[in-house]
Amino acid sequence: QVQLVESGGGLVQAGGSLRLSCAASERIISIQNMGWYRQAPGKQRELVASITRFGRTNYADSAKGRFTISRDNTKNTVDLQMNSLEPEDTAVYYCKAEVSTYLTYWGQGTQVTVSS
Repeated sequence: QVQLVESGGGLVQAGGSLRLSCAASERIISIQNMGWYRQAPGKQRELVASITRFGRTNYADSAKGRFTISRDNTKNTVDLQMNSLEPEDTAVYYCKAEVSTYLTYWGQGTQVTVSS
C-alpha cells in the first residue's frame, strides 16, 4: 500500500504562488501515473495536473501556463508549483498515485485558499 502525504498548502493572496509537495511511502519510479487533483466546496474533484513515469505531463485548461508538475523518482515526491493564483483556485488539493488502471491511492489533501 502506498501512503501519500501532501504539504505546502496555505493562505495566499491573488497573484501569489505556492508549491505543493506529495511524499510517497514507497518508491514511485514504477508508478504509472502521479497526479494532483482538487475539490472546491460543492464541486466535484477534478484533475489539475498529472505526470507519467516517463515524464509526460497533462494539465487542466485552468492550470496551463500557471502550474507546473514535477516528479522526483529518487526522492519519491511529486510537486506542483502554482503561480499567479486566483481565488478560483481555492480548494483542497489531493495527490493521487495510479499504480495501475485498477489500483490507485489518494492522500488526505491540503487546503489552498486564495484571497482576493
